[in-house]
Amino acid sequence: MAGSLHAAGGSTEPSPLDPPSRMICHVCQKQFSQYTCPRCNSRYCSLQCYKSHSVRCTESFMRENVVEELRHVQPDDETKRKMMDILKRLHSEEEEEDLMDEDDDESLSEESIHKILSGDNVSLNDLSSEEKKRFHRALASGELSKMIKPWDPWWLNTCARKIHLGHGGNQLVQTLGEELEDGEESSSSNEVPLGPEAPLPPIRKLISTEPSPLLTVHLVDILYSYCFTLRLYNGDWRSDPIGSSMVILSISSVLGHGGQPESVLEALSSCLEQTCSPAYRHVGGLRFGMALVDDTLSILSLGTTALICLLSDLQRLVQGAEKELRSEKGRIPRKGEIKSKLKLAQRKVYFMMCWAHEQPMEIWFSLADLVTVEKGIASVHHESKKPVNSSSNVLIEEIQ
Repeated sequence: MAGSLHAAGGSTEPSPLDPPSRMICHVCQKQFSQYTCPRCNSRYCSLQCYKSHSVRCTESFMRENVVEELRHVQPDDETKRKMMDILKRLHSEEEEEDLMDEDDDESLSEESIHKILSGDNVSLNDLSSEEKKRFHRALASGELSKMIKPWDPWWLNTCARKIHLGHGGNQLVQTLGEELEDGEESSSSNEVPLGPEAPLPPIRKLISTEPSPLLTVHLVDILYSYCFTLRLYNGDWRSDPIGSSMVILSISSVLGHGGQPESVLEALSSCLEQTCSPAYRHVGGLRFGMALVDDTLSILSLGTTALICLLSDLQRLVQGAEKELRSEKGRIPRKGEIKSKLKLAQRKVYFMMCWAHEQPMEIWFSLADLVTVEKGIASVHHESKKPVNSSSNVLIEEIQ
């Protein structure tokens, strides 16, 4: 028989200590085998060789023994409770690991991080699809708003009360090294928008008739819309001139809808209605609108120079939108209509700026008093949804 060894010697009689044939261990090939695997019939010499002769045989054997043993074990309540505690603990650990993995996944891509560190602007198109999803989730939850420093409006800054313009309403040229009065820092004065570069022409050169007495009402509409837009964009309309101009046109009845409000109450009610509309309700609703009326009052209290700087900034906003619209290569819906509205809005703003330049300071104080009175009425009208009439026309005529 192959694999058999016969003891050496001349005697043909078998010895009890030396059987006629013995098998060598199939595993180590060094020792005589003493056992046989019940599964594969392999011969082995020791426990070590049995464990290493076949993983399949040893694992099956152990599994069957454990299963057979468990069949005879009846767990008590204490054992069940301990097992449940173990399973709950393992489940909690898995959830924590999943959360840690999610946190790791929420880091920006290397390309986005490199752009940020190099000082480049990162737009939404630069983000991956997963980064865009996380951005929109953070935007919807309000998490991003906590990361943005609130903007301090320039009209609430003390330097807004020290604006100096030329005789023609244009910005003054300040030489290098020129000292500012009262220790005012140039960084603070730069927060106020610059006035027009060129002197403003007399209003009689723009129209041949007398200006409408309703221009004060229209001015309230424009001031409110400007404050709304800058508050919405946290003071930085240059980051999106087209979007900013669209907000202006949607809020302002005068600039965007060809409206001709006949009273301050009508102008305020129209602006508040837009502020509380579904498009902007998320911004703050009526409470936000009332704060914008206060902004309007603050600007009126600053006088003519602040109004000219504001209207000049609004003109630059519209011009920036027109310039960006011309450079847009992609197809923009209603592009021709938007361009026409922007062109008309720019003309109205420039006309209003020239008109405001010729008005005495007293008119702004009287208009502020009227806005204060109508503020409460507009709030009540908006909450009760009552129609707005033009009963304030008499008061408007008094301040002309």
